[in-house]
Amino acid sequence: MNRKWFIAIILFIFMFSGISPAPAADPAFAAGGDVEITGETVNVRTGPGLSYGVIGEFAKGDTVKTLSQSGDWLEIEIGGEQGWIASWLTSGTASETAEVSGVTAVASVDRLNVRAQPDISASVLAQMNAGDQATIISEAGDWVEVDFQNTRGFVSKQYISTSQQTAEKPAPATAEAASFEIAVDVLNVRKKPDLSSKVQKSVNKGEVFPVKSTKDNWVEIQLSEKKTGWVYAFHGHLSDESASAVEETAKSDAKSVTVITNGTNLRSEPSTSSSVVSRADAGDKLQVAEQSGDWYKVSLPDGTVAYVATWVVTSGEADATEEEKEKPDRKKGTLDGLTIMLDPGHGGNDGGTVGARKTLEKDLTLQTAETLSHHLRSAGADVVLTRQSDTYVDLRKRVSAAHQVGADAFISLHYDATDDSSVSGFTSYYLHEFQEPLAAAINSGLAGKIELRNRGVQAGNYLVLRENKQPAVLIELGYLSNFNDERIVTASKFQEQAALGLYTGIVNYFDAQLEN
Repeated sequence: MNRKWFIAIILFIFMFSGISPAPAADPAFAAGGDVEITGETVNVRTGPGLSYGVIGEFAKGDTVKTLSQSGDWLEIEIGGEQGWIASWLTSGTASETAEVSGVTAVASVDRLNVRAQPDISASVLAQMNAGDQATIISEAGDWVEVDFQNTRGFVSKQYISTSQQTAEKPAPATAEAASFEIAVDVLNVRKKPDLSSKVQKSVNKGEVFPVKSTKDNWVEIQLSEKKTGWVYAFHGHLSDESASAVEETAKSDAKSVTVITNGTNLRSEPSTSSSVVSRADAGDKLQVAEQSGDWYKVSLPDGTVAYVATWVVTSGEADATEEEKEKPDRKKGTLDGLTIMLDPGHGGNDGGTVGARKTLEKDLTLQTAETLSHHLRSAGADVVLTRQSDTYVDLRKRVSAAHQVGADAFISLHYDATDDSSVSGFTSYYLHEFQEPLAAAINSGLAGKIELRNRGVQAGNYLVLRENKQPAVLIELGYLSNFNDERIVTASKFQEQAALGLYTGIVNYFDAQLEN
């Protein structure tokens, strides 16, 4: 065959078959180079994309040798076979970060956040107070990677000073933390540092426990003289002070809360049925005398005593160590800079529906939320749960929490039931027009991952949708009143696939926002 004709035919095939040459490799990830895992857990997939199956995973800090690159995905080897990982969840070689040894970071301010990634929107792993020291591992632009009390993360250069370590006076950066204060309403304490491990007990916000040890992003706390347990470090604050010292400081501090909604009712008794004695607007600070269930007893400037619901105020103070910044540019396929609120339905004395095989809805929704949160955090999202254990949370408090953190999406997880046991399948609900695209994206993501009948996207007048100012959906993941549905949804495989489907839908929704 004539050589010119041969070349022309080859070019014709490339042009009209959809085949395109592989993209040029990024020099930072050249084949044979090493990368370090920066995500908490990074899935290894069978191909270069989120739609491919998961065949393994790496933990934060692991070093991986790359084989090749396709777009934003890196080919690596795991367990004797090839797989793919997302490049945005890794750091490159020395061209991106400069290794530092023998240098100590000293915090210049109180409450300096140690973050999971070098980004103002990344999850907070720990906090340093003025004078606290940490070992600097590397530098990355305006950030330094540090080891603080066995927690590895990033702090802004703006709020630290540096000093050279000496053999005579080593920095106490890696000394074990002495205590851990619970920062969420209720938190499960597990037997092992794993989300699938057995729950030993629940602890409450404000409780402080001695620290026994740490492992990755888990903290082992002393529950009693003979009993310890593990909690996720994201849900509290480590301190080098003893538990008794932290508790004493908390008691001596005057506690205040900030109103988050204009026209908030201040009532004569801790009940929505009691009379309104005054009103407060967003930004008003109220001094708290004590807490009674879901109500704060507060003192007004004129000396009047009143009660305000916990779900219409925030007890957290503004971050005094970092200036407000715009959210970073997000790469397609990631959730960097986004806050996702997960709402495991029911809880506590509200068990939800009970399945044909006695499955409790409240237990299943929490299991699904914990599995999903793992995927979302790995993609860079800041994940907030309305509950972390078997506890009752008022519906309005769930919505208020989404407004309080400025959630980019609110995902309420449920399992359905009806008198007709033949009804089966999953349904995605929305109410307001601006919520429909999120419901459609999640419904599509689930349809590609789970085997249940797809009942589609429907309008539903639920309070968590009706009162929500955020993009919000309520997902019913199968009917517990249907024997076959219940058998399927209680399997660990379904839980993983459902979480992956939800995750895929959330990523696709936010990717579409980038294109609009």
